[in-house]
Amino acid sequence: MRLERKSVKRLGAAGGILAMLAVAGIWTVRAQAPEPIAHISGDSDVDAASLRAAIEPLFDDAAGETRALIVMHDGEIVAERYAPGFGPQTKLLAWSAAKSVTAVLVGLMVADGRLALDSPAPVPAWGQPGDPRGRITLRQLLSMTSGLDHVEDAEPLAQADTVRMLFTDGAQDMGAFAEAKPLAHKPGSVFSYSTGSTMILTDLMTRMLTGSTDPDVRRRAMQMFVDGRLKIPARLPSLTVEYDAAGTMIGGSFLHMTARDYARFGELLRNHGRGVAGHQIVPEKWIDYMRAPSPRNAAYGAHLWLNKDSEESALMPGRAPGSLFGCVGHDGQYILVSPAQRLTVVRLGMSPAREEREAVKDGLAKLVGLFPR
Repeated sequence: MRLERKSVKRLGAAGGILAMLAVAGIWTVRAQAPEPIAHISGDSDVDAASLRAAIEPLFDDAAGETRALIVMHDGEIVAERYAPGFGPQTKLLAWSAAKSVTAVLVGLMVADGRLALDSPAPVPAWGQPGDPRGRITLRQLLSMTSGLDHVEDAEPLAQADTVRMLFTDGAQDMGAFAEAKPLAHKPGSVFSYSTGSTMILTDLMTRMLTGSTDPDVRRRAMQMFVDGRLKIPARLPSLTVEYDAAGTMIGGSFLHMTARDYARFGELLRNHGRGVAGHQIVPEKWIDYMRAPSPRNAAYGAHLWLNKDSEESALMPGRAPGSLFGCVGHDGQYILVSPAQRLTVVRLGMSPAREEREAVKDGLAKLVGLFPR
């Protein structure tokens, strides 16, 4: 879902949608920890006292509710803190930070030769002669320039395509809902952030793995791919994805991991696709591609946000290194990676108000700024 528009940020106030969230089973299960958990050690570059002083404001009410924060420097956790009721074993919802995980899975399929970046995306719904959507490529879906008429947010909120796709009339088959949209712009001409584009990608991946339309078969095929190619080799044991009724992975929003596993995923990106044991899990060239600015928005790569000036930027240009990039999700989920500083920072929580999210970004920028470049 779009990260800064007021209508989407009012999602938490929409009672009917909250009820559907509960039915969907995406509420976080809290650890039974009566007291907050914190371990701040620091290292030779930044001492524990400086880290503690920078972390404290991120847990103030002005930043909303920070549930988990992890700082990894040179591959080691130097700070870790949780709100009361949360802990290292708590799985937390990614929201749109899930899109970057989906992009990594797409990269594995491209490396396998199952999908091609610049060929027309093999979507059957676009296959009729003369259908202009038949020109949309995988690259355009990844860079949010497909041109499809997907309204990420709207007034009233219930009419937004993302809300309809995830929770109401499109929820039974989210891929089909997204693929049915007409073109609003020529493919490749306009940046338009779209959770629908990610659902098209996950549907494509599933159809590359199985020709079956049986939801259970589709779900098993995709889960085997996720487990065998990412979850196990990257040592992300808590990685949990959800599926719609058609058996399509909801790769744009509904993914869960512990804070430590989100940090490990950030480290996978920082280390150019190499896992904790040094093995190449994702091709280095694919990570480079994800981090390259797309033609229509310098602040966006391939399902990854970049710390560049842009009218549509989700990070903090001017307040953190320009080489910093990150996975960003609704209500203030952040996996920030600064290669020049050998740094990965994870913040997970609930910051529904714009001023809360600005406080989070300001706090994260100050925290990142402690580490030498």
